[in-house]
Amino acid sequence: MTTMAFRFKQFIVEDDRSSMRVGTDAVLLGSWINPENASEILDIGTGCGILALMMAQKSPAYITAIDIDEVSANQASLNFQQSIWDKRLKILHLSFQDFVKHHQDQFDLILTNPPWFSNSLKSPRNIRNIARHDDHLKPRDLFEGVKKILRGNGEFYIIIPADDQSSIVEIAGENNLFLNRQMMVIPKPGRKPKRILMDFTFSSPDHIITEEMIIRREDNSFTNEYRKLTGDYYLEF
Repeated sequence: MTTMAFRFKQFIVEDDRSSMRVGTDAVLLGSWINPENASEILDIGTGCGILALMMAQKSPAYITAIDIDEVSANQASLNFQQSIWDKRLKILHLSFQDFVKHHQDQFDLILTNPPWFSNSLKSPRNIRNIARHDDHLKPRDLFEGVKKILRGNGEFYIIIPADDQSSIVEIAGENNLFLNRQMMVIPKPGRKPKRILMDFTFSSPDHIITEEMIIRREDNSFTNEYRKLTGDYYLEF
C-alpha cells in the first residue's frame, strides 16, 4: 500500500502511522515561532515530527523531539533521517514527565501542540487518544515541567483552543511563566477565534502583544495573511 507524504518546500513528512498527523494547527504554530536566537529546542509530543522539522528549517539549533507513542517516535525518526538536518534532530520515545525527571537538559525554546481535549468524546483508537486527550499530560504537569527545563531567558510556545485561554494563563502564572504575545486564530470573517497561539517567558511584560489572523475568506480560499505567515513552508504559497 502506497502512503501519501506531505511535501513542504524544504522537507517531506510521512504521518500515516503517527498519533498526531500534519494539520493546520501545527503549521500555524511552527510558522509563528521565531527560533533564530535558540541553540537548543525541545518539541514535546512531536508526533510525525513536523514541528521539529519546521524549527530545523528556520534555525541552526539542535532539536530534541519526544513522544510517548513508540510508533510515532519511529516515524518521526524516519522523517528526520530523510531531511537535510538529520544531524541536528534527535528523537526520544518517552513521556514528558519522564524526560524532565531523568534529563538535566536546559532549553532556549520549548514548543508543543498539546493534547487538548480533557473532557471530549474519545476515539476507539488508543493511539489517537494519547495525542488528543490530556490523560497522559495534564496542563499543570506540562507547565511544571517547562518551568524546570526552560532557561531563564527562554520562550515556551503553545497552541490551545480559544476557550482554554484563561485557565492556561492561570496555570502558567502559578509556574512563574507569563504570556508575552498571542495570536487569535479565526477560521473565517465574522467567526470567533478557534485557536490561540501563545508565547510565554519568565519575564512579565508591561503589556501583552495581541494579534488576530483569519485563515480563510468566505469563498474558502486562504487569506493573504495566512499565506504570508506559512509561506516559508507550503509549496503552493
